[in-house]
Amino acid sequence: MARFTSFQNILPDPNNSIGNAGQNTGSSGAGFKNVSFIGEQPYISSRTNSGRLLARATAAHKWKINITYNPMTREEFQPIYLFLLQRRGPLNPFFVSLPQYRTPQDTSFASYVAETGSKLQVDSSGGYTAGQTTINVDGANSYSISTDSTPKPGDLFTINGTDSNHKKAYLVTRVETPTDYYSGSDDAADAPNADNLRLHFVPPLARAVEDNDDLVFNNPLIKVIRTGNIEQYQLNSDNLYSFSLNLEEVQ
Repeated sequence: MARFTSFQNILPDPNNSIGNAGQNTGSSGAGFKNVSFIGEQPYISSRTNSGRLLARATAAHKWKINITYNPMTREEFQPIYLFLLQRRGPLNPFFVSLPQYRTPQDTSFASYVAETGSKLQVDSSGGYTAGQTTINVDGANSYSISTDSTPKPGDLFTINGTDSNHKKAYLVTRVETPTDYYSGSDDAADAPNADNLRLHFVPPLARAVEDNDDLVFNNPLIKVIRTGNIEQYQLNSDNLYSFSLNLEEVQ
């Protein structure tokens, strides 16, 4: 008798299988035809009579993901559709792995974070508070910038640390190194040194992070729900299923 300890909680795709009992082995889901990735950050702005701009964010940031599939056979379609039915819309969030962010862009850095025990970690004795858009990081397992390289702007990461509820996904916008870093004003005191990096990212930290919290660059997963209350597909005369879904990040 085969036993398993957890149900599959990642949307089935070619890298994430699901079995008849809901386990994470079995039938692979179909690949995506198209992926739309949208960052939604509501702002309000106004101008004074003198022309001065006043602006602020009015709500938390969230990622929105729209996925469409090529026509699928019943065997390809069912693992995806039934997984979504089981989640019951917004009642049971799940995770999605996006192919464009599954591995970092730099091959040396991608190889480094794929190794067991190799990861970037928050490097600050006091940690960082929610709302920060820049953090210093260093690496575990003998990390070296010269051999293991660095993440690149456009890489996605999540944070696995003391706060187990911190599931927000972040997109790197700048990577400062000991060679290339901004030294103006107060930033000079926090300049990267040795094999330390300073990462800039969007959106701002949703929750506080602590020293040595892990940054996950290898297959970062986005926590989502499917939006809408209608589960719908189309079946054509060739017995092929057409299907798409809209997802929204949740915390």
